Amino acid sequence: MRRTYHGSCHCGAVAFEAELDLSLGTVKCNCSICAKHRMWGAKAGADDVHITKGREELTDYSFGGHVAHHYFCRTCGVHPFAYVEIPSDGRRYWNVQICCLEGVDADEVRNATVTYEDGRADRWDRTPADVSLL
Repeated sequence: MRRTYHGSCHCGAVAFEAELDLSLGTVKCNCSICAKHRMWGAKAGADDVHITKGREELTDYSFGGHVAHHYFCRTCGVHPFAYVEIPSDGRRYWNVQICCLEGVDADEVRNATVTYEDGRADRWDRTPADVSLL
């Protein structure tokens, strides 16, 4: 069921709202940055995330093809979300870190499917051979 979630970084300098339907599933990616900080996200539409506090506290980190913009709180270092634009097919979306959301029902997350993406090989439509560390 789609609902509005509120979320924040650890120190509270950054807060946001996200329209999400966790029953549609969650995502884990094996690209170098997602794997290192254990990104466990839920995808939201391009207009479905609103930063309500601390936009100026965010640092944008992008690398490689600059498809994803990973936002970090400059105070506590928490990565609450990334904005993704895939030029080859025009997709735009947010990948919201579900552990930064308040009031998430553990059963809802437990019952949601997890899609594994092979970002390391730039093949997000494929499951990586090894997902054990994601």
